[in-house]
Parts: sequence; structure tokens; C-alpha cells
Amino acid sequence: MQRSTACYAFISLLFLSVVAQGQQKSSDVTKPFITNVMKRVCDWQLANPVSFNAKNENDWARAAFYTGVIATYQTTGDTRYRDAATAWAESFHWKLAQRFRHADDHARGQTYLALYAEKKDPAMIADIRQTFDSLILDPRPGREDWWWCDALFMAPPVLSRLAAVTGERTYRDYLNTMFWDSHAFLYDKEEHLFYRDKSFFDKKTPRGKKTFWARGNGWVMAGTVRVLQYLPKDDPRYNDYVNLLREMAAAVKKIQSKDGLWRPSLLDEEEVPHPETSGSAFFCYALTWGINNDVLPAKDYLPVVKKAWTGLNQYVTGEGKLQWVQPIGASPDKVTIDNYQEYGSGAFLLAGSELYKLK
Repeated sequence: MQRSTACYAFISLLFLSVVAQGQQKSSDVTKPFITNVMKRVCDWQLANPVSFNAKNENDWARAAFYTGVIATYQTTGDTRYRDAATAWAESFHWKLAQRFRHADDHARGQTYLALYAEKKDPAMIADIRQTFDSLILDPRPGREDWWWCDALFMAPPVLSRLAAVTGERTYRDYLNTMFWDSHAFLYDKEEHLFYRDKSFFDKKTPRGKKTFWARGNGWVMAGTVRVLQYLPKDDPRYNDYVNLLREMAAAVKKIQSKDGLWRPSLLDEEEVPHPETSGSAFFCYALTWGINNDVLPAKDYLPVVKKAWTGLNQYVTGEGKLQWVQPIGASPDKVTIDNYQEYGSGAFLLAGSELYKLK
């Protein structure tokens, strides 16, 4: 009798645990859940900056995180996040990073422009304007200045929003010329994915597949939607950006893994057989933006983003650390559960901000 009672109690506890897990999964797209997890992730990352990212060549990693800090502020209304972003911008005196032509060093501008939208202080965007004014006077092809696909997240959203706030079409024209030359250089029209750079054109995975890096393509999709946010619909290239998002969305939808995430090597799961959360979070963000803005059909993509969001959340610790983020690199590479990075948190926060807007 005691054994039966104990067995019954164990089964009951197991059942309650399963039910609780099911409730957790069913509630993870509700607004309270989303704001709670965004705050945890943002707070943890603000309290645990990656010291390595203070180096100028890694400035983009922190800049990507602060796009997520801004998204957290805009989603929650908590001014602590706006104040954190403002303090970060002020520590650089509203200047971009040091490499004049390098897209990575333009990425801070996304946060500067978001803060400028509230205060309208011209000093906040003066260095952005000066930088791009100079580049426009001394242009190089997109395939030279934006020769790696990550660049399409770093600089294009800055130019799109800069054109919007200043009303100067020159910035849009420069953006379109640069973006579509880089696209012509790096985009595979058969797979509808981007090579990281020209060194991957003929590189194959161990199973003979083309090599497409998850985070690299995540950068492009996220950059594309951040361009579309501020690009007028009558811009001659607007529909080209929309069609690019649709093509890439269909490509990544087909290769989503069973756990909702994507593997570092998109066409060959076995090359690096681990989940990877930064690329997955960027995909989740871009796909959800597409749904919210009537670019992607909800009936086809809502299950994809919900599955991705659930998969991402299983790797957020109680403290708010996002796990399984591939370290800084340039290709599909090893990941461990302990790996975290600021751009991973930034991508997760961007994803959360769009999930929050789902109807």
C-alpha cells in the first residue's frame, strides 16, 4: 500500500511537472512573459559586459547589444534602459568607432539615432553625418567596403534611419548602391542565402554542402528589416528589400531544426551539431517583423517564430544569461552551452520586441 501511494504521488508530481512545462511553453508569447524575460536578459548582460568587446575591432558586438537595450526600453517603457543606452553613447561623445570606412564601426549609429528620435539634439548624430558625408564624396563599391555579409546589419540601418530623420535622399541613394552591389557579390540565387565572404564561394561542408553561416545570414535578415523600418515605400528599391526578406525567410523556414533553432552551418546540421542562439534569435526577429508588417503570411511563419522563441527561451537561465551563443568568428564553428556574447543578448531582445507586437 505504501509503495502504491508513493508511486501514485510520484506519477502525480510528474504529471504536474509536465503540465507546468506545457503552461510555460503556452505562455511564452504572452506580453507579461516577454517583458519579464527581456528585462532579465537585458539586466544580466548590462551587469556582465564582455570586456573583450571594449577593443575597437569588437565594437560592433556591443553596438549590436545596445540595439536590443533600446528595444527593451521601447517595449517595456522602463527608462533605466534608455538611460543605460544614453550613458553608453555619451561615453563616446556620440562619435562612431575609429575605422572610418569599416561598417562594423558604424553600428553604434543605430542607438544614437534611436536616442536622437526623442531629444532631437543635432550633436547626437553630427559624427554620423560627417562620416557618411565623407564616404559619399569618396565612394567605393559595396563589394569592397561591405565585402562580408555581417556588414549589412552594421551600416545599412544607420543610413536608412539617417535619411529618414534628415530628409536627405543622398543617404538612401548611397545605401541602395552599396547594399545591392554587396548583395550581387555575396548572395547565392539558388539557395537564397548569403556567403559570409568570397572565401566561402567554393567551400563545402564535410558532407559536400555549400557553407552558409547561420549568424552571418541572421545579420543580413535583421539588417534588412531594420532598413525597411525607415525606408519609404515609394523608394525604388523598397520592393527589392521586401523580396529579399521573403526569399531568405522561405530558405530558413525549410531548415529550422526540430528544437526550433538553427545550427551554425545552415545546410549541414552535422558540421556543428549544436544549437546556436544568436543566429536563431536574429532569424526569429526578422521573421516576426515580417509577420507584423504584412510582408510574411502569419499562417506560414507564426508557427516558425513561436517554435524559435520557445527554443531560445529554454537556454535563458534564471539569471538571464543566454546560452549557446557562438563566439566571435567568421564561419560555422564549435559552440558550447556556456558560451554567451553581447550580440546574442541583443538579438534575443530584438526578437522579444517583435514577439511582443504580435496580434
